[in-house]
Amino acid sequence: MEHRSIYELFKDVTTSNAAELAYRSKREGQWVDTSWAEHAAVVSQVGRAFIALGVKHGDRVSILALSRQKWVQCDFATVNIGAVTVGIYAANLAVDCGYIINHSDSEIILLDTDEQLQKILSIRGELPRLRKIIFFDGPSDPANDVLSWEDFLREGEKVSEEEYDKRGQAVSPDDMASIVYTSGTTGTPKGVMLTNNNLLFTTKSVCSTAFPGQERYTTLFFLPLAHVFARLIAYGCMAKSHAIAFAESMNTIADNLKEIKPHFIPAVPRIYEKVFDKITGKVEAAGGLKPKLFNWAVGVGGEVSRRIRAEQSVPVTLKIQHALADKLVLHKIRDAFGGRLKWAASGAAPLNKSIAEFFDACGVVILEGIWMTENTSFSHMNRLTANKYGTVGQIGEGFEHKLAEDGEVLVRGPNVMKGYFKDPEATAETIDSEGWLHSGDIGEIDEDGFLKITDRKKDLIITAQGKNVAPQRVERILRTSHYIGQVVAYGDKKKYLTALITLDPDNIKEWAAKEGLDPNDLEAMAANPKVRELIDKEVEERNSELASFETIKKYKLLPLDFSIEAGEMTPSLKIKRKVVVDKYRDDLEALYRE
Repeated sequence: MEHRSIYELFKDVTTSNAAELAYRSKREGQWVDTSWAEHAAVVSQVGRAFIALGVKHGDRVSILALSRQKWVQCDFATVNIGAVTVGIYAANLAVDCGYIINHSDSEIILLDTDEQLQKILSIRGELPRLRKIIFFDGPSDPANDVLSWEDFLREGEKVSEEEYDKRGQAVSPDDMASIVYTSGTTGTPKGVMLTNNNLLFTTKSVCSTAFPGQERYTTLFFLPLAHVFARLIAYGCMAKSHAIAFAESMNTIADNLKEIKPHFIPAVPRIYEKVFDKITGKVEAAGGLKPKLFNWAVGVGGEVSRRIRAEQSVPVTLKIQHALADKLVLHKIRDAFGGRLKWAASGAAPLNKSIAEFFDACGVVILEGIWMTENTSFSHMNRLTANKYGTVGQIGEGFEHKLAEDGEVLVRGPNVMKGYFKDPEATAETIDSEGWLHSGDIGEIDEDGFLKITDRKKDLIITAQGKNVAPQRVERILRTSHYIGQVVAYGDKKKYLTALITLDPDNIKEWAAKEGLDPNDLEAMAANPKVRELIDKEVEERNSELASFETIKKYKLLPLDFSIEAGEMTPSLKIKRKVVVDKYRDDLEALYRE
């Protein structure tokens, strides 16, 4: 059955799978299950409450909260009545929230904690269109137009199911479903307009790529739903009737993985890098024979994995070694993910090939894709049946791709956004007259149609010798050191590359304690000659993987990771390169004077 709107798909799925598991959330220490029928009932009540509050077709509704069941319910309710969801990152500062609320003309905002409520109340006088604040976790406050969740739901009793269905049936494919604000690594965020058809068609393509069978899966969800990557996963799970379990917090993911035992997980590369650093850091800290045993086991697992991917036979001797390696080491990595993980997805930024191969050697398959807000967060993805590490996979079903003369990746299809909200000039710069979306990524397409992203077009460094350097590749390679946290490469029009390097706080503390240094004084460690010697060695080892003109010749060592709070990172954990370079420009330039 072809669906014209998210409402039609939602009604079809929740009716035909009424008794099946839809969501799991932890409350008072226990996982509570919600069926599709129960979910649909809440969504209907939320939609009717919106109607009672005067939300009309095309009106914008903002959500400022961490990922949770209520977030999804409010999103579906908004879209089902023909209104438009505007997600706001929970980590955003008050001024950033204010910009999005005003720019989107949102009249209602839903939020979770008192911290988020205080953000909005602090700028309440600067939000002339905002009429109501719905507070998930607190009481009503009529003086400030605040409705508790319970009082909000009671508003839904004033509107009939027939009116809710009538609103849903009036939604057309080209109606806007969401405005997703980009993270803003280079300036003011832009509002990406996504239609019902954008989401429907892209969801269908994702499902045929990532969920081709009829099995019912469960995933553990911890990505921010303000990011379109997370939203698309949520829509894909709905379309295939897969269950979503919401992690309690970022700090409980390790425990929640073991409790939920997900079949797949979506994450950004930084999550996999952190897990890799934690695993390898613990192994090295253990000392003795453990590092040798661990490296042997991963080496055996890697050889088996390479042979399987190349469709080659695995010799009996290697099979025996692999069984032993798995019993002693490799199964522990899989057990940390719950033990029944079929695959993991990675998107939003490039994943280091060596990290993907490491997890694959341990039996955790990571399928990398490319997830861009402007193409509804999907155009390419690796498959279980066609996976090349170091690439973002082949084009999704129903889309087209090609390279421009300068190597920029162009994409065309029903996944391409309607445009930027209130910004026709930026829309015209991004989508050409033939409908091709200019991604801003520089890439290569191999003979099998696999796309490899080499860098961002605007981030390319051209050295004084005229060599083109992709800084993100250099940075990814340096970050494979578990003593290095983050890296920003620098050197446009310079005779060599330099970098800002931060210490990985967890692993450097373990190392410092063994060396007799104060593990809690990161400032002192960044200035300590012994730490500098350690990082020198780490950089030298990683430089060996790079061409001579790509190597980092000098660097500035910083004690702390870049942060959202300092304005150095976006809420989706992308470094704001220009902000960081401007902040440390004097330090970087000094590296060329020494």
